[in-house]
Amino acid sequence: MAFHLLERNREGAQRLARALLEAMAGVNHCHRCRNLSEVALCAICASERRDPSVLCVVENPADVQSIEQAAAFQGKYFVLMGRLSPLDGVGPEAIGIDKLKNLLSSGEVREVIVATGATAEGEATAHYIGEVTRAVGLRATRIAHGIPVGGELEYVDSTTLSHAIACRRDL
Repeated sequence: MAFHLLERNREGAQRLARALLEAMAGVNHCHRCRNLSEVALCAICASERRDPSVLCVVENPADVQSIEQAAAFQGKYFVLMGRLSPLDGVGPEAIGIDKLKNLLSSGEVREVIVATGATAEGEATAHYIGEVTRAVGLRATRIAHGIPVGGELEYVDSTTLSHAIACRRDL
């Protein structure tokens, strides 16, 4: 993209640079959920139509957008802005666990859905958040992982298939 803009559209590059500078100056974090927002309380947190008793914990703002596009979740979010990674020096304080604990202690949340990635760090983060959630007496659930809709079993890798079988549910 940089080469294209430099070679063929320098005016477009300048517009893009100005837009990025404006975004850097005007976009911060929602005070409640830590998602990116131009105002103190993002539209999702401010919405009266959202169910405040169900909280979905995600790794980053892009995850919020993905879940919102699916239009299946009507609760609220908490954005970690990362995941636990002790080898990289990322501990609970770096991903806002203290702020999450305060939110869970408010009495409004009844269930926490952990929607972190299926990586080793994502699973460790999910486990840690599950412990924190249960410690305050709330229900902790994990998003399902497994076979994609329309997927053929013969094309699914063995790790995904093993996880899908281990985490099966009643029909």
